Amino acid sequence: MEEIWNQFENKLRAFILSKVHDEAVAADLLQELFIKIHANIDKLSEHSKLQSWIYQICRNLIIDHFRNQQKEQKNKSLVFESEYDDNTENFMSETLEDMIKKMSDLPPEYCEALCLTELGGLSQKDYAEKIGISYSGAKSRVQRARKMLKDLLMNCCHYEFDKYGTAIGIYPVNCCCCHN
Repeated sequence: MEEIWNQFENKLRAFILSKVHDEAVAADLLQELFIKIHANIDKLSEHSKLQSWIYQICRNLIIDHFRNQQKEQKNKSLVFESEYDDNTENFMSETLEDMIKKMSDLPPEYCEALCLTELGGLSQKDYAEKIGISYSGAKSRVQRARKMLKDLLMNCCHYEFDKYGTAIGIYPVNCCCCHN
């Protein structure tokens, strides 16, 4: 086993790393590979095929690793989906309604910028052409309008979002618009 380790360790580590792109995972898979080699070396009938046999075991381990990773991702997404119920949809629709209500409190040019780009589906470039300002001016106006709207909303209620931007809670601060 020591001879096999000395002969193949560096090449196998590089091979695994080229597939998984994570040194810790590569080290774990390499260790698992040599455990499998040690456990099954007596089953190898032709020692001239040692290298191809080792690489086949290695490829299978990498495939298993990615399959397990996919299963974990699928399980995580199922947990994520089950964590959110009808309340999440209600929070999102309330948040959108509140945003639309508060847009009327913005200065007209900022309200127009959000109405045309965010609600109307106009690109910022097309918006710039439509109202006759530069593209960078349009981008700045839309960004300022978003910030102004966010500030208006957050002064009224505290909106809690998950890492995906989904509203998961609304808590009144100085409530003037939300549906409590």
